[in-house]
Amino acid sequence: MAFEPADDGFPEISSLPKEVAVLTSAPNVPPPITRKHPVLLKVALATETKLAQLTSQYKYEQWTFNGTVPGPFIRARVRDVVELTLTNKDPAGNPHNIDCHAFTGPGGGAAVTTVEENESKTARFKLLYPGLYFYHCAAAPVPVHIANGMYGLMYVQPEEDLPPVDKEYYVMQSEFYHEPPEIDDDGRRSDTVEFSYPNGLREEPNVIAFNGSESALTRDKPLKANVGDSVRIFFGNAGPNLTSAFHVIGSHFKNVYRDGDVINPPVRAAFSLVC
Repeated sequence: MAFEPADDGFPEISSLPKEVAVLTSAPNVPPPITRKHPVLLKVALATETKLAQLTSQYKYEQWTFNGTVPGPFIRARVRDVVELTLTNKDPAGNPHNIDCHAFTGPGGGAAVTTVEENESKTARFKLLYPGLYFYHCAAAPVPVHIANGMYGLMYVQPEEDLPPVDKEYYVMQSEFYHEPPEIDDDGRRSDTVEFSYPNGLREEPNVIAFNGSESALTRDKPLKANVGDSVRIFFGNAGPNLTSAFHVIGSHFKNVYRDGDVINPPVRAAFSLVC
């Protein structure tokens, strides 16, 4: 299955060389693509649940792509054809799919990637425009799937990529909504909390996190750089409710490619990034 606009100048898919995408978990980013030609880029994602340490106090069952929150960072090049295979390994039997904002077509691919329990589907998508794009599960109710962790970023490199830097990192902000912990008959508080739909409706998150947990950037996987290094951050806000005003205290961003736009000139010397 594929969305293929007529007369778009793309080579025949059958003639494209095949390549398996390098996928990385946050905060890591796949290396820059150096080839100068399009490929059929194979991307494999699986929906899984994982009991994760959300805060120092509580664990939380996250809904994931490939076992991580956020999902894998996907790096491609404009004019590539992405062959996406989605497999549903959710033990609860929830349907899932992919809506990728880099894809053109019904639901950003959701219409042809919806998978039931233990089902796989494969679809192909032509990457028409470069930029940094959000992807997420769009199965109903969409905010619940996003709030539980089903999101990530895809970077579609332009034909001439951005200038090289010393380090690249992947950061996503998101919110988690949970019920109070259960207390047993002996007064012991559970160390695991469950999703709260009412808190989500009220837009009252219990946790606002970077890269899926309270300690992701402070203890587990901090972003490291040497004095004088140039650092590029691919940043996204999954929400599903709140905006972000991302700022590095005591510094400015030399270049900000707002809305993931890498075609037009960047904003210079920005203090914060609102998204």
